[in-house]
Amino acid sequence: MKRALVLFLPLTLAACGLKPMYAGGGSGAVAQGLADVSVSPIEGKAGWLMRNALIDRLGTGGATGSARYRLDVRLDDKLEGLGLLSNDTIARERRTLRARYQLVDAASGHIVLDATAGSDAGIDVVSSEYATIAAEQTALENLSREVADRIVSRVALQLRGAAPAK
Repeated sequence: MKRALVLFLPLTLAACGLKPMYAGGGSGAVAQGLADVSVSPIEGKAGWLMRNALIDRLGTGGATGSARYRLDVRLDDKLEGLGLLSNDTIARERRTLRARYQLVDAASGHIVLDATAGSDAGIDVVSSEYATIAAEQTALENLSREVADRIVSRVALQLRGAAPAK
């Protein structure tokens, strides 16, 4: 009975329709679709970090001229104090980075995807102002990379669904 189950299990997995997203490597449909996405400029320091992270993950090299899709991103970067001490100083901060993004077909102007992504990080406020500022900057860099990963994953899913079946 166990032997029959072991032999039957791979057949059921093959029939379920699971396909690797990045099948074909760099020449696959999703990788080619991601390389055909340009990233519009994004305001501010957080925007610069986010745009660079997106370009790195998309593999576009920053080209904006002949791309099939355009990715427009608006960021909301907040830094708020939490945890007051008895002397009214802040002991902890929370940095939140939210992105509203749209994947736009460059030829028609049609919005293919309209979504949001975000993440947050906690920061300990220490007696050294320099260390606190460095921690805030590091948190912003890490959040930019994390949110960029989420955006690219969602764009890849969208492009995978739009890719013609072979």
